[in-house]
Amino acid sequence: MYLYIKAIHIIFVVCWMAGLFYMVRLFIYHTEAQQKSDIERDILSAQFHIMERKLMNIITTPAMFITLAAGITMMVLDPALMDAPWLKIKLCFVVGLVAYHFICIEKMKQMKRGVFTWSSIQLRLWNEVATLFLFAIVFLAVLKDGVGWIFGVLGLIVFAMILMSAVKIYKYYRVRK
Repeated sequence: MYLYIKAIHIIFVVCWMAGLFYMVRLFIYHTEAQQKSDIERDILSAQFHIMERKLMNIITTPAMFITLAAGITMMVLDPALMDAPWLKIKLCFVVGLVAYHFICIEKMKQMKRGVFTWSSIQLRLWNEVATLFLFAIVFLAVLKDGVGWIFGVLGLIVFAMILMSAVKIYKYYRVRK
C-alpha cells in the first residue's frame, strides 16, 4: 500500500509544480498585456483571468491537496519517518511551497481586480522561487542523510544565483530586441 501512496504523491507533486510554474507564466503574460491598447488589454485580461482561475481551481490546488494528503498518509503508514532529520527539513520547504501557492492565489485575485504590483521581471524571479523549493525538496527526499547540509545549502545558494543571473541575461537580450 505504501508504494502506491508514494506513487500518487510523486504524480501529484508533478501536477502541482507544473500548475505553479504555468500559473506564474500566465501572471507574466497578464502583466505584460497591461501595456497593450485598451481593447487588447481588456480582451487579454479577461482571457488570462479565465485561464488562471481554471488552472488554479481545477489543477493546481487539487494537486496540492492530494500531494499533502498522500504525504501525510505515508507518514501515518511509516511513523518512523518523523524521526528522520531530512524529512523535518523537507517539511519546512513544503510549508514554504504551500505559502508560495497561497501567495499566487492572492496575486491572481489582485490581477482580477486590476491591481498589478509586480513587474514581469519580478514575476520571472518569483517563478524561480518555486524552482528552488522543488530542488530542495527533491534533493532532500532522494539523498536523505547522504547530503552534507553545508554543501546542500551552498549548492542551493549557487543555484539561486545562477537562476537570478539567467533572468537578468534574458531581460538584457529581450530589451535589446
